[in-house]
Amino acid sequence: MKKLLTVLFVFFAVICLGTAVWADQKNYGCGLGSMAFEGNDGLISQVFAATTNGTFGNQTFGITSGTSNCEQFKTFTSNEKLNTFVAENMDSLAKDIARGHGEYLDAFAGLIAVPASQRTAMYTSLQTNFSKIYTYDSVSYLDVLRNIDSVIASS
Repeated sequence: MKKLLTVLFVFFAVICLGTAVWADQKNYGCGLGSMAFEGNDGLISQVFAATTNGTFGNQTFGITSGTSNCEQFKTFTSNEKLNTFVAENMDSLAKDIARGHGEYLDAFAGLIAVPASQRTAMYTSLQTNFSKIYTYDSVSYLDVLRNIDSVIASS
């Protein structure tokens, strides 16, 4: 019985580890480890890549800066500075969007990294779609951000 249990344990271990070694997964995220072990997707490489990322602590920097095989935020609703700015300046930003220009709108465009050459077009689009951005009197700042994101994406 002991021999049968040992054989079964070894069999299942080989099956589980064997499939993990050949799996085409990138479970180590981004950072220095992903760059150093790029193209090596076996279990051992993934462990070393994750260990490298954790040891050097570079993954956080890469995520923030968009470097080291990391991507920056896809939508700007997850940007903390932007969230704080819009939450604290809802009324002033609404007035600037309604006018199509202003310092709060300029600051907002800077936070979402809109090039100066494209700002006028963005301001016009936001002004035209004001009612889609500020949908009701007590709209939340997160709704405003989502609505702006939607308007910009559709322009």
